[in-house]
Amino acid sequence: MLAKNFAKCSQNNNIYVIITYMAIVICVTNQKGGVGKTTTAVNLGYYLAKDKYRTLIVDFDPQGNATSGLGLDKAELEAGMVEVMQGSIALEGAIVPTKHKNLDLVPTTPELANAEVELVSQKGKFTILRNALARVANDYDYIIIDSPPSLSLLTVNGMIASNYLLLPVQTEFYALEGVAQLLESMKLVRKAMNPNLQLLGVLATMYDKRTSLSAQVLTEIKKYFKDLTFETTIPRNVRIAEAPSHGAPVGEYDKFSKGARAYKDLAREVELRTQKGTR
Repeated sequence: MLAKNFAKCSQNNNIYVIITYMAIVICVTNQKGGVGKTTTAVNLGYYLAKDKYRTLIVDFDPQGNATSGLGLDKAELEAGMVEVMQGSIALEGAIVPTKHKNLDLVPTTPELANAEVELVSQKGKFTILRNALARVANDYDYIIIDSPPSLSLLTVNGMIASNYLLLPVQTEFYALEGVAQLLESMKLVRKAMNPNLQLLGVLATMYDKRTSLSAQVLTEIKKYFKDLTFETTIPRNVRIAEAPSHGAPVGEYDKFSKGARAYKDLAREVELRTQKGTR
């Protein structure tokens, strides 16, 4: 079972145990672009939902790729993370159900970048997302945040709002470039704002077993992160690349592809790691 919060109350000398479920919040992040961050957020969320977990994906990247990757037209959105961060709407008012059972989305548009600039001088700017998610934490089992490919105000908001970070790292040259800085930012966030933040794991992406470079980089990732490296690797797979243009997770686009099987395996690993974790 997922982590629970227990509370006891008494009435007429009887003791009742009230169980409330709180969402496990995972921020998928890497300051380096093109590492499969959004693809991982979308497909992990999809397979968690397939496993009957109530799942919410928060598109927190101004590029809005998770929004379009789930089949939504950004030009037709009535509300999203822009309005949530500006305080003009509560997060629950921006949630959009997807066509996939158990999977909801808070969409975004490129205007989120402008909203971030406006927030720089705002009081409580680092905890806006955490406060927003608190309103729906009991409605979901998992909340997946797709953060921007940068160490920005939005990224820090994502870290502060999360229980875990999931770090996709491509198995290519310069793969670990910038990772040390990201981990240092994580340490600072833990010290100042979110002492319970943990690194859930490092995910090797775009792995090509035909090349020695991929194997060498994977070895380096495992050497550096040890048991924090996910056993699952995400292959370089044409179906993964094609799926977003159809507004679908790879599991819907081609459930028998290598990419789909890999993300299904990742979801199971995430389930095991989060259920073993302490919150």
